[in-house]
Formats: sequence, structure tokens, C-alpha cells
Amino acid sequence: MLKMMRTFAVAAALIAPLAPAAQAQDTAPVAVTSDVSYQFLARWDVDKLNTILTTDTPKFFGVDVTYTPATNAVNLYRITYNSVIPERGNHPIQASGLLAIPDTQAASYPMVSYQHGTVYGREEVPSFMEQSPETELMIAQFAGQGYLLIGADYFGMGISSEPEGYMVKASHQQATYDMLMASRAVLNQMKIGSDKLFLSGWSQGGFVTMAMLEKLEQSGVPVAAAATASAPQDVFALLQGFLKFPRKNDADWLNSIVILSAFAFENYYGVPGLARSVITDDYYEVSKKAYDRVPFDPKDITTDLTKLVRPEYFDPEFFAASAYGRLMQQTQAYRRVIQSPVRNYYGEADEAITIGVGRMAETYAMAMGTGNTNVEAVSTGETSHRGTYATAVPEWKIWFDSK
Repeated sequence: MLKMMRTFAVAAALIAPLAPAAQAQDTAPVAVTSDVSYQFLARWDVDKLNTILTTDTPKFFGVDVTYTPATNAVNLYRITYNSVIPERGNHPIQASGLLAIPDTQAASYPMVSYQHGTVYGREEVPSFMEQSPETELMIAQFAGQGYLLIGADYFGMGISSEPEGYMVKASHQQATYDMLMASRAVLNQMKIGSDKLFLSGWSQGGFVTMAMLEKLEQSGVPVAAAATASAPQDVFALLQGFLKFPRKNDADWLNSIVILSAFAFENYYGVPGLARSVITDDYYEVSKKAYDRVPFDPKDITTDLTKLVRPEYFDPEFFAASAYGRLMQQTQAYRRVIQSPVRNYYGEADEAITIGVGRMAETYAMAMGTGNTNVEAVSTGETSHRGTYATAVPEWKIWFDSK
């Protein structure tokens, strides 16, 4: 989670792939199909990529981590594609995402699909990469070393005009699946191959990664490996902890999870009045402004969940039986037989994701008979929410390289 948590806490024609010079001068959208197009955004050279790794990332994430240097420049594109919202009867939607291609002459590359964390601004997403420090790190560490990198902006973010589908599982699955298919169509037109697919994601994006993996496995799409950092494996358990068993180090910005999910569930699942049933009258209007991404003073939103959330939700039986709670109980993607190799990285000082939630997929997998060893939880030590991600990324790279 990036600016969202900081804001709420502090206040609140074909283009030839081997001709980068020609690409850099043509930023007009290129149609691939009636549903898919792409547009050249920028070329980042090795010096810029290494500045991200050595200067920008440590400054933003607050930890010193050693990353392997970039070895090639990267060409960056925004893909626009048509999709549907499953929860709303497959209502049509236009979505966007990032495609990063190594500026080399290889005919084929491995691909990483990165799922981004919670952000405040609609454009703090992969295809607006200069507004997304987490995406910049992925570009520098992976695309800068010979991986294709893609990242969906999620429904309601990027170029999408819909409200945000925050933690709405089927919509996250649809957005990421269709982004993958659109990316493959673009690469096919560019005559660039991709031999292996890897998945990764941080925070909200960790949940989205697990949900995407579920859909890909159900669809028969091979995944070489999937890795997450600070993933909310079970959002119902996570919220019950915030409400009933709060920790001394729980983050001030946890109010954003309640606000965004309450309004998103109301909009996407079609439950009128859901957000008002969860959020107190004192904070409903400003919370709605935050969700709608219209101007508001973040200082007007309390960081005290006992003031933000109606008192009945602190009764675990009421919460579990409520419309909000029942939808939350569906917001998981680990209670199944996972068939691909998965590593869930978690931080032992994470102010948002508890150790138990971070390890939950492994705990469930190993509860099956002799245990499903495809799923492994990996500690990054005494790392914060941001620190867990920054520390995990080079470990993802080492693991993916081994595949």
C-alpha cells in the first residue's frame, strides 16, 4: 500500500521491436484488435533504472536492500483493453495496464505479471509508472534484467472511469486475466515470444496475485511460480483482528481498508446502503469522497476505527452475519488445492499484515493430509509493510531465475 496509506495516515502501422529510436518518436496508439491497443510511453535507460535501485527505492521504502543492477534499457507501453465486470452481469469496461519490454534483440523473454498495492490516486498505478514507486522497482529489477513485465491497473484505476473495485475478487481476476491476454496479443503483433509466466504482488496486490493464480489454474494457463509480499490472504480474518484483537503496532491507515472495501462492495456486489451500514454518520460523507477520489481534507477522516466503524461491527458474531462480513468471508484465494509453486513473503514487524495472515496459505495447505508443499511462507525478518516488499523483490528475482 503506497500513497493511500500515507494519505490516510498523515492527514490523508506495426512498431518494430528492434528499433527503439523509431519507437520513441511514435506515441500514437496502435490497434491490435478491436478490443486491444497499445501506446509507447517512454524508454528508460540503464542509468535511470539503476538510480531507481540504488537511490529512489531505499528513499521511498525506508530500507537498504542490495539489488542486482540493470543490464539493459526498457521500453514502456500502456495497453488499453476491453473487459467485463463479473459481479455486475459482465458489464463492459475499458481497462489499462503496463507492458515493459527489455530493449534487447532477444526473440523471447520470461514474463512477470505484477499486481500493485493499494494507492490513493487513480493514476498511481503501473501504466502511469512514474507515479508508482513500487512499479518502478519492478521495472528496474525485472525488465532491466531481461524479463517482460506487465501490470494491470485494476478496474476503476488508470484510464477506467468506473468506481474502484477494491478487493472485489472476480473483478480483480478478470482485470488481470484479460490484461495477460491483451499483452500476449500485443507481443504477438510485435513478434516477441514469452516462454514462462511468473506472478507477483504486494499488499492488496498479494491478494490479487493469489486470486489471479486461482483463475489461471482453473483456465489451464501454466504458471511457473507465484510470489507475494505482505499479502492479506484472508481479509475477513484480517479485519476481525483490527476490530476485535488490535495490536499495538496496527497502522493508522487501516481505515482505508474499511472505507474502500465498504464502498467497492456496495457498488460491485449491488448492495445499496452497505457502506452507510458500516461507516458512522460522522465520517460517511468524507469517506465517500475518499473512495470517489474527489477533493477532501484527509485530516477529516479519523484513524480511530472505534469512531469510523459502527459499534455493532465490533461484535464478531454480528460482523460475521452481516452483509459486509459475508462478502468479506468470500474474499480469499487460498482455501483450495494450489498446484503451482507459491511463496508468500511476510514481515515480522508488518503494521498491516499479521504473521498469522501472512502464513495462512501455507498453514491451510499443510493441513491437508501429508501437506501440499507447493505453498511456502517465507519471513523477511523484522520488516515493516513497505520494508517487506522492498526486501522480498530481489528474493523473487532469485527464485524466478531458478525456474
